[in-house]
Amino acid sequence: MAYFYDLPKIELSQLNDMGPASIKLLNQLGINNIAELLLHLPRGYEDRRLILPIAHIRPGQKYLIRVNVRDMQNMAGPKGGCNVLVDDESGKLSIRYFKLKTHQLGYTTASGPILFYGEVKYSARTGKEMIHPERLRATNAPGIVAIYPVCETLSQSRFRKWIAQALDLLSKDDPYHTLIKQIHVPDCIESVTLLEDFKHPAQVKLIIEELAAQHLKLFHVRRTQSLASARSLEFCQEQDKWIRQRLGFSLTGAQERVINEILADLYQSRPMLRLVQGDVGSGKTAVAALIATQALAAGWQVAVMAPTDLLAEQLYQRMQSWFEPSFVVVFLSGRLKKSERRVVHSLLQTSQPLLAIGTHALFQEDVVFSNLGLIIIDEQHRFGVEQRLALRNKAAKEAEAHVLIMTATPIPRTLSMSLLGDLDQSVLDERPPGRQSIITRLISLDRIDELCDRLHHHCQGQHRAYWVCPLIEESEVIPAQAAELRFDWLRNRLPELRIAIIHGRISAVQRHATMSQFQNGELDVLVATTVIEVGVDVPEATLMIIENPERLGLAQLHQLRGRVGRGADQSYCILLFQQPLSPMATERLSLLRQTEDGFALAEADLRLRGPGEMLGVRQSGLGQGRIADLERDAYLLEQARTRANALFEAPESEQSTILKFWTPHADEYSKA
Repeated sequence: MAYFYDLPKIELSQLNDMGPASIKLLNQLGINNIAELLLHLPRGYEDRRLILPIAHIRPGQKYLIRVNVRDMQNMAGPKGGCNVLVDDESGKLSIRYFKLKTHQLGYTTASGPILFYGEVKYSARTGKEMIHPERLRATNAPGIVAIYPVCETLSQSRFRKWIAQALDLLSKDDPYHTLIKQIHVPDCIESVTLLEDFKHPAQVKLIIEELAAQHLKLFHVRRTQSLASARSLEFCQEQDKWIRQRLGFSLTGAQERVINEILADLYQSRPMLRLVQGDVGSGKTAVAALIATQALAAGWQVAVMAPTDLLAEQLYQRMQSWFEPSFVVVFLSGRLKKSERRVVHSLLQTSQPLLAIGTHALFQEDVVFSNLGLIIIDEQHRFGVEQRLALRNKAAKEAEAHVLIMTATPIPRTLSMSLLGDLDQSVLDERPPGRQSIITRLISLDRIDELCDRLHHHCQGQHRAYWVCPLIEESEVIPAQAAELRFDWLRNRLPELRIAIIHGRISAVQRHATMSQFQNGELDVLVATTVIEVGVDVPEATLMIIENPERLGLAQLHQLRGRVGRGADQSYCILLFQQPLSPMATERLSLLRQTEDGFALAEADLRLRGPGEMLGVRQSGLGQGRIADLERDAYLLEQARTRANALFEAPESEQSTILKFWTPHADEYSKA
C-alpha cells in the first residue's frame, strides 16, 4: 500500500492486464505512473442505477437493460458482424455488432440474463436496437459510472479496471484515498452534479493543493533568484540627461516613479526580475529607453525582445532615432538574410556595449552574447517561461542578466499573484500630457452606410482609420465579418479612399510594406484582423472601427482601441455590433464605453470571461495543471495562496515532495 505523494514511484506495469502495448496507450494520454492514472479525471458520469424494461425505453437516449439472448446470427458480406436478438418480459430489441462474429462475443443463448448499457436507436427493419452496447459484468455492476477521456482503441471498461486497481494500491489510511475515490466512484447523483461542475469538495481540495504547489514553486524561484549574482549598476547622471534630451518630451510622474523602482533593483548585486504593467499609451517604451541608457553607459549589452517582426522593427526604428550614433543598435529577426544575421552575430560576440532588438530569434542557440547585462521583454504574456529562460541563459554564468518585462495587458491582482508571483511589479498608471480621451460609440451594423459616410469625411486631410474584423476569410461556422470580404466591400463603396489590408496569412514582407505605407500617409484606411492589437503606433490614425466586438475580450478590445489616440487630435472608437447582443456582450461593451482604465477592464474580463480570455494565451508552465484550471478555478486562488504560505513553513523534505508531485519541472523554472 502506498501514500498519495508516493504514487509517482509506482510503475504502471504493476497493474494486471498492463503489457507494453497498454503502457504505450497510456503514455500517449500523458499517463506515466499510478499518480497520473488516478489524476486522469472523468470527463463525465453515467447513471446506470435504474434498469428499465424494453417497452419503456425510447430512441436517442442511453439505458441499462437486463435481457435474455434469444437468437444470434452472423451477417454476410466482407465486413462481417452479427445481429443478436434479446428480450425481456416487456418486449424485444436487436443488438448489432460490426466486425465481430457471434463466437467472439463471449456469451450464447444459454448464458442467462445479461446486462447491457447503450444508446437506443430506431431501425425501420428491426425496430428498437443498440449498436455495440457495453456488456456489464460483476466488476462494473449497475451504479454511477465514470466516463474517461481515452483514445478509441482503449475501452472504458478496461480503463475503469485499471482505476480500480490503482485505488486499491492507495492506502486507506491516507486522507487522499477518500478524496480520489469520491471522484472516480461517486456515491450519489447529487455528487455527480458537483463533480461535473468541478465544485465537489474532493476536487476543490485537490485543486487548492495543486495551485498551492504552483505558488510554492514561485516562492522557491524568488529565493533562488535572491541567491544569484548580477552586476550592480552605477547611475550615470550625464547619460540620463542625454537620453531625456533625445526623447524630446517630459516624463510623467508615474514614469519617474517606475524608473526609480527599476534603478533601485539594478543597484543591487542580485538579478532584477521586474514586471512593468502600463496601460495603453502610458509610455513603457520611454521607460525602457532610460533604463537601457544606464546599462549601455555601464558597458553592458542590452537585448530587447518583441513578440512580432512588425513590433520589433518599429521598436528598432524608434530606438535608432534615440540612440544612434552614440550607441550601436542592431536588429535580429528570422526574416533577415544569412549574411545579415552573420554580421549581427559577430557584433554580439564583441564586448562593446550595444542594443540588440529582435523577436524570438534573439534566443536561438547560435546567438551568443559576450556581455549581456539587461534583457527587456515586451508583451511578456506572449512568451513562455522556457523562452524567458533561454534568453536569460545567454548571459555569463558568473553574473546573470537583469530582466525587465513590460506589458500593456493589465493583469488583475489576484491572477497576478498566481501567474507572476516570482516577479516584482511596477505600474504605470498615468497618461502622458496632451493626450485626449478616446470617444467610444456603439453602432449597429444596420447603420453601416452611415458609418461609411463618416469614414469618408474623417479621412479628409491627414486623418487615417483602422477597420478591424475578427476573421480573415468567411466562415460557415462563425457568424462574424471577414477582413477580406470587408476590404473588397469598402473598396467598392469608397473608391476614392486608399484602402489596404493586412492579416496573418499575408507574407511578413508584404505586411511590413503595407504598414509602412499606412504610417507614411500613403493609405487612408487599413483593414486588418487583430494582428494590429499590440504596439503599432501611428499618431495620425484617429478612428478605430471594430466589427463584431462582441466576439472579443475586453482586454483585447481595449488594446485595439489603444491604437488610436496616440497624438494630440481627438480620436474615436466605433464598435460595430451585430444585433441582437447577449446580456453578457451588452454588459462588456457598455463597460468599454464607460472607462479607459485598463486595470478596471481587466478585472471585469476576469470576472466575465476568465483569465485565459484576458491574457489571450496560456503561459507555458503556469496556471494549467493536472486538475487545476485558472479558467475555472480563479476563485480558489486566495485559498491556495494561504495554503502555500503554510507549506513554505513546512520542512524542506515535505515541500520537495509536494513540488515534485504537482510541478515535476519546477527545477527548470527555478532558473527562469
